[in-house]
Amino acid sequence: MSNFNPQQLTALANKFVIQGDVIDVIPFGSGHINDTYRVRTAQQQARDYLLQRINHRVFGDVPSLMQNIAIVTQQLKRKYEAIGGNGRSLADRVLTLIPTHTGLAYHQDSEGNFWRMFILLADTRSYDIVETPQQAREGGRAFGQFQRLLADLDVTLIHEVLPDFHHIGRRLAKLHQAIAADPVNRVRRVEEELMFVKAREKRMHTILQRAAEGQLPLRIIHNDTKFNNVLLDVHDRAQCVIDLDTVMPGYVAYDFGDAIRTIINSAAEDEADLSSITLNIPLFEAYTAGYFEEAHAFLVREEINSLMEGVLLLPYMQAVRFLTDFLEGDHYYKVHHADHNLQRARAQIKLVELLEIHEPELRNSIDQLAKHTI
Repeated sequence: MSNFNPQQLTALANKFVIQGDVIDVIPFGSGHINDTYRVRTAQQQARDYLLQRINHRVFGDVPSLMQNIAIVTQQLKRKYEAIGGNGRSLADRVLTLIPTHTGLAYHQDSEGNFWRMFILLADTRSYDIVETPQQAREGGRAFGQFQRLLADLDVTLIHEVLPDFHHIGRRLAKLHQAIAADPVNRVRRVEEELMFVKAREKRMHTILQRAAEGQLPLRIIHNDTKFNNVLLDVHDRAQCVIDLDTVMPGYVAYDFGDAIRTIINSAAEDEADLSSITLNIPLFEAYTAGYFEEAHAFLVREEINSLMEGVLLLPYMQAVRFLTDFLEGDHYYKVHHADHNLQRARAQIKLVELLEIHEPELRNSIDQLAKHTI
């Protein structure tokens, strides 16, 4: 968390159209990208707010980023208004941006920092690790509904704020550059891992190839579907999809594969003991069932066929990214020891191996759940 004193934070909060005088602004959450603060005011019955400093080193085009979020949240609110309240206000179902007094979605301070504000969603919870099939199903429903409600929004309105974010060709090109340069003399230590990556390069281009052939429509997707980006209510029912910074054009299999990557793995992403990595298939089935409950209304057959390709691609891509950072000297990901990125890569490779072994079973599960829902 950056060093801003209470007076500075209060002044920043007051740049936005909030109700009541600010009581305090305190650090909130444990995000690794943006700095987040909870804002309380003296106004009775008023909600608290979230003030965020956007990391403009990661997101270089903040105006486009904020325009994406504004377009997407407006679309979601229109859709929810048409559906009906279902006992919840729009402010509880969709992130609500608070404008500045000049009418903008963000404020830029004198030092060049970008700030934004949302209404804080109270009485919600998020989980870093899925604990029950119900939670997994609700996660599937949440992201499926998110895609469904955006399916008729013109994809050209949304900016690609992180170009080639899930483009495996670009990710592999960066890995090959790191291998050729070998700046910290580590290539010799990862020959086995690099052989694993090379053997699967052609297969991992399947989604891009099908898209190039016109089989897969470009959609507006979330692009960061880890489970803690869904807020659940006190009954573990999905309430709101959050963290919209990565919402961009893409293919539904990317969102599905990234969610499964985190849900199906019984161990941590950086598990050192590879023997402890196993697949939790009931959680996979629960998420998939929840996803189809919502997504069946807009998916085409080829998108359903592509979902298993996403399940294999996303942990493979993550392994490629970890290996690249390891070879480059650990510039991108925070590491806790010298071999942390290598440890992460090996864990993702193990996950890919298990998914390949169980691919027929998982693919059949997708097909059966799709038929049952559709």
